[in-house]
Amino acid sequence: MIVALLVLHLGAAIVAPTLVRRFGSRAFAPVALAPAATAVWAATQLGAARDGEGYTERFAWVPDLGMDLVFRMDVLAWVLTLVVSGVGALVLLYCAHYVDSDGENNVALLAASLVGFAGAMLGLVTSDNLLLLYVFWEITTVLSYLLIGYLSTSQASTRAAKQALIVTTAGGLAMLVGIVMIGHTAGTYSLGEVVRHPITSPVVTAGIVLLLVGAISKSALIPFHFWLPGAMVAPTPISAYLHAAAMVKAGVYLVARLAPGYADLPAWQWIVLVLGGGTMLLGAFRATRQNDLKLLLAYGTVSQLGFLVLLLGYGSAGATLAGLTLVVAHALFKSSLFLTVGTIDHSVGTRDIRRLVGVRGHMPVLAIFATLSAMSMAGLPVLIGFVGKEAALGAVLHPVDGWWSLQGMAGVAVVLGSVLTMAYSTRFVWGAFTDGARPPTGKPTPPRWHKPTWVLVGIPSLLSLGGLVLGLTSTRLEGVLETHTTTVEHVADAHEVHLGLWHGVSLPLLVSIGIWALGLAWWWGQARRPVEVPVPLFPFDAGRTYHHIMRGVDRVALEVTGFMQRGSLPVLLGTIFTVVVVLPGLTLVTRQISWPDEVRWFDSPSQVLTGALVVLAAYLATRARRRLRAVFLVSVTGYGTALLFLLHGAPDLALTQLLVETVTLVVLVLVLRRLSGRFPDDPTRLTRRVRALLGISVGTMVGVLAALAAGSRVHEPAGVDLAERSVDYGGGSNIVNVILVDVRAWDTMGELSVVLATATGVASLIFLRDDNMQRATRGILRARSRWAGGRVEPDAEPVTPSGTSWIAGTDVLDPDRRSTILEIVTHLVFHTIMLWSVYLLFSGHNDPGGGFAAGIVAGLALCLRYLAGYGAELRAALPVRPAALLGSGLGIAAGSAALPMLLGSPPLRSWVTDLHIPLLGEVHVVTSLLFDLGVYLVVIGLMLDILRSFGSGIDDQIRDEREQQAEREEVRA
Repeated sequence: MIVALLVLHLGAAIVAPTLVRRFGSRAFAPVALAPAATAVWAATQLGAARDGEGYTERFAWVPDLGMDLVFRMDVLAWVLTLVVSGVGALVLLYCAHYVDSDGENNVALLAASLVGFAGAMLGLVTSDNLLLLYVFWEITTVLSYLLIGYLSTSQASTRAAKQALIVTTAGGLAMLVGIVMIGHTAGTYSLGEVVRHPITSPVVTAGIVLLLVGAISKSALIPFHFWLPGAMVAPTPISAYLHAAAMVKAGVYLVARLAPGYADLPAWQWIVLVLGGGTMLLGAFRATRQNDLKLLLAYGTVSQLGFLVLLLGYGSAGATLAGLTLVVAHALFKSSLFLTVGTIDHSVGTRDIRRLVGVRGHMPVLAIFATLSAMSMAGLPVLIGFVGKEAALGAVLHPVDGWWSLQGMAGVAVVLGSVLTMAYSTRFVWGAFTDGARPPTGKPTPPRWHKPTWVLVGIPSLLSLGGLVLGLTSTRLEGVLETHTTTVEHVADAHEVHLGLWHGVSLPLLVSIGIWALGLAWWWGQARRPVEVPVPLFPFDAGRTYHHIMRGVDRVALEVTGFMQRGSLPVLLGTIFTVVVVLPGLTLVTRQISWPDEVRWFDSPSQVLTGALVVLAAYLATRARRRLRAVFLVSVTGYGTALLFLLHGAPDLALTQLLVETVTLVVLVLVLRRLSGRFPDDPTRLTRRVRALLGISVGTMVGVLAALAAGSRVHEPAGVDLAERSVDYGGGSNIVNVILVDVRAWDTMGELSVVLATATGVASLIFLRDDNMQRATRGILRARSRWAGGRVEPDAEPVTPSGTSWIAGTDVLDPDRRSTILEIVTHLVFHTIMLWSVYLLFSGHNDPGGGFAAGIVAGLALCLRYLAGYGAELRAALPVRPAALLGSGLGIAAGSAALPMLLGSPPLRSWVTDLHIPLLGEVHVVTSLLFDLGVYLVVIGLMLDILRSFGSGIDDQIRDEREQQAEREEVRA
């Protein structure tokens, strides 16, 4: 059911933009059904959650590695699921009346991201696999970036979103390293197994520390606390969800999940108690100095998060009970208060306590319930916040190791932080609902006012009422949480801790009374005064430090880029080749290497002669001063390599190499039209010697490494059985083609996508201007008109009858550049070459060929048509856009992968059959031919794109330049 709910959230996120565009902000209401359904289902699973292992779902993920997708809902996950889903549904419903529709699709993105975030949090708190947990962890990071940066036109919003993304991503990467360390040491990535059977080792301890780094960065503890107040630029409902119930709770949840196994580690105690206590004090002090109600709640959230982490990582059952209670309480009162601020801002237009006038009179119901939420935040009876605060005091006021210990300092931090919490809670109520926060002089005029809808008042009131109900029924809540709290027993409780409104006159009650009195005194004496500029607690400021670090990183990146990327291709290649020589060379010198016992230099004299020809051509290429000569000499090395493949008995590789080398030669020749005939540089003798030395070193190193790799084999080669397997498994005798379309079909699919991206990049560089693209389109339409027998396509140029049937578009050709013999020969052999390409396509499964080779042959036929008649002839040969061929080929390949899935087989599964066709006889049919057909079309599309870009596109540029030069000369004359 958990997986079904995750799919439900994904579906809601997908359809949310469409619903928002159709119904506006009202679409938030149906989208809220996904988290609402999750909350309802979770409420029915309490019995299963409290029963042993809890509710569990398991699905195979990577069986060969022993990794499964496991989702488990125990009491801890049950509590967080209710918090995440329940508050998420109410926030989405609140957005339906808070968010205004816009024309930039920001609201659509907000709806999709918000419900997607709820689904990601559901997956995070129920995952029982560390790697799966990390996946959901990073999904929340990305979605939080989108939510915080919701106002994409605002620089402040974008800056805050980037800041949150960088901080939480850095913590997530540290967390990933810790996950790998723990999983590798423990031999499992099961979160339950890692916690139930903790391993004591330095590696595991380091891994736990790294996981805590991820947790404290996500939950905004010192020194990462600065990103959360900065994120307040997001709309208030987003802040209510992310910073009260969802995102920041991820780190709190991780601490609570790991505490049963590792809370006794000294490193854990120092990190959790010191940072938790320090964050509680710092956030609370900053909250007492804020004039913006939302910033006041933001710093209060920082403080409360430190408090929660301290309690849940304390290591005792009593502190854990108090921590879980306050997790629920914090979600209720903080989301209620954030939404209260949203309602005030929506109705009045300001959140500044110095400008708010008459809010209580306009919204008395909201004022009452917001006061109840603030009382719960301050720990006043009879609310759930009071119950949790009393339990926390009962757990930390009796430190086992005395007051001069970490536990003792944690107890002091809790008491002082509670005093400050009382102060800023009072400041919130006093600033929002009284007029006493106004300056003594210059009382502002009342801001604008419009009545909020009942939803904007009812939802924060409902959340506040939930805190009151849970406070009155807290004894039952203890029974629910007991299943998890009893698993944390690293620190003994001096006195039993229970939930309830009355435990008699006890030390926690007396301390609470003192906290309330001191908090009111703090508010009256200091926090009550409006402060124009908040006073920092320390000269050190984490936010400024972050900005200094980021500027330093940018500067270092700029300097390194300027040093390494000097715009010189020889320097860049020289650096790469130097690394290729130096790093393996040091390994060969410093390590003991097993050299091969025997090196087989050649099998026949023809190989020696071919190799000598390749070496000679390569040497002459280095001496060539003209580009065209160098291109042809380099091509000789390629053709020589193809001959070596053929001499070694690899005709398929030889054919592919031969075709690719021909295509490369043609493309280089086309590009050379835009370059000078000679190389522009005139290197000195020293430069030539350095280049020669580097070239010889690279060649020698590559040869040595090839010999070492071939002689270091310890296992039987994987290709030993491919000859038999290609026939049995792939139904073909051509091992290379069977590998491409059967064994490595997924790799080929990825390569097709790369080809598509390359073709797009090539075309975008040439057809950068709209008029170039329009000219190419008109040419295609004109060619189609010829094919249609004179019927003119819309927007096509009129067709002028040509004077010959051999060549198309003679009216636009330069007579001085025409070759009648080439035109006639081209038309005589073109169809034969295309027929040969089709033959290679169909025969490639058993003989040399295949979709790739066949596509290149067809592309070379098109190249011949282009050389005969340039762009007009190329369009006449194939009057379609390259994008159509590329997209069709990729679609056919993807369809051949998905078709077997519809028949219950794995993707890209091939079937082999023999058919008897009249006149043809027995025909061997393999369904992978469909995949090969997709490869064929993609390669033709790429060749067509290259010819139209480097051929017709450059032709058009040359013609435009000549016309512009003629116009300039005419004006000059």
